[in-house]
Parts: sequence; structure tokens; C-alpha cells
Amino acid sequence: MELEGSRTIAADRQTVWAKLNDPETLKACISGCQELTGSPEEGFEATVVQKVGPVKATFKGQVRLENLNPPESYTLVGEGKGGVAGFAKGSADVKLTEVPEGTQLDYKVDAQVGGKLAQLGNRIVGGFARKMADQFFESFKDQVEGAPAA
Repeated sequence: MELEGSRTIAADRQTVWAKLNDPETLKACISGCQELTGSPEEGFEATVVQKVGPVKATFKGQVRLENLNPPESYTLVGEGKGGVAGFAKGSADVKLTEVPEGTQLDYKVDAQVGGKLAQLGNRIVGGFARKMADQFFESFKDQVEGAPAA
């Protein structure tokens, strides 16, 4: 499944880039995130609790950053396992462009799910994935705009 979108953030590109690489900011933006450790250089490990339709699961996963082009773009590549609920894996290309209002953040996500999650059907899983992406990027925008300029 593919998702894409963009947000305009009222901050300079360097500030947005720094926040995209800050574990505390990322943890605050991921719905259901209980723990996020690591660094941009070594990758992140996360524990996230989510309910997708009737399936509730705790996912443990890793995310690493690839194709780094600071402060313009990178690719997030991740995989999470939720036990009997199944797994989710995918990547997100993130690009930052300076615009008069601040920084435009464009993203394109490619994700796959398996196990019980895949049995729920594309409509439920796709709707959930879109909701999660929207929540993440709206929270991220709020976190960056609410933070004092660096």
C-alpha cells in the first residue's frame, strides 16, 4: 500500500531536519509509542501498542535511516513484529523544501502487512495506515511549531 502527502511547517529547514532526527520528538509523534531508543546514526528501536480493527497488538520494531541528504531528504526503513497479530514493514521517503511559509515536508510511504493484520483487508488496514500517517505528521508539525527556534 502506498500513501503520500505533505505538510507546510512554519520553521526553517534546519530546525525541521533536527526534529526529524530527534528521538524525543519522534516518540511524542508516534501514536501508541511506549518506548523509542537509539540514534539517527545507529537506527531506532521502538515499542508501539496499536489496535487495528479488532486486533490489538504490541509491536516491537527497528527503524533505520538511509539515503541521507541533510537537511533535504532521507528514507526511513522499518519493520515491526506484533506476535500473532502479524507484522508491518515499509519505508518512507521524506523530503524537505524551503517555501516562503517555512518548510514543506513531503512524504511517500510504501508499507506491507502480514499475518492477522493482512486478513483484515486492505480497506481497514489502509484506512488505519492513512490515519496513523496523518496523526504522525500533524503531531510532528505541532511539535516543531510549538518549539522555540534553534
